[in-house]
Amino acid sequence: MNLQTLEQLERELEFTGFTNEDALQLGNLIIQYAKENNAAIAVHIERCRVPVFTHLMDGTSEENYAWLFRKKRIVDHYNRSSAYIETRFIESGTTHTASSLLPPGDYQAVGGSLPIRVKGVGVVGSVTVGGLTGELDHEYAVEGLRRFLSGK
Repeated sequence: MNLQTLEQLERELEFTGFTNEDALQLGNLIIQYAKENNAAIAVHIERCRVPVFTHLMDGTSEENYAWLFRKKRIVDHYNRSSAYIETRFIESGTTHTASSLLPPGDYQAVGGSLPIRVKGVGVVGSVTVGGLTGELDHEYAVEGLRRFLSGK
């Protein structure tokens, strides 16, 4: 995906509000989507930088858990999806690891974490998926957000 597509996607996935109960429903929708596809993923959702949903499916590991935080810190820092930041660096001819001043042990610009943006408010949290490739983690997070928003 290019930057324009990723930017449009973030606008499309905007909420009118976001509660802890919404986080629970969103997390469960993402887990359900993974079960439908026989995938094992880890999911982490934060609201105002407070964890409100974390689940590691059977078949995931401590390493998947650590990657959730590396990706979600990208959203915390830039207020953009981790896929957007990854693509921005690649399109400029480099990588986030090579050209940012952020420690790669704590920050990884790899697809799978998206901001939770509320209309008229801005970014209020993040949803992060790990356990697959960056592209698939991104896809699972996007699909969960779409399913949640279509049901609201």
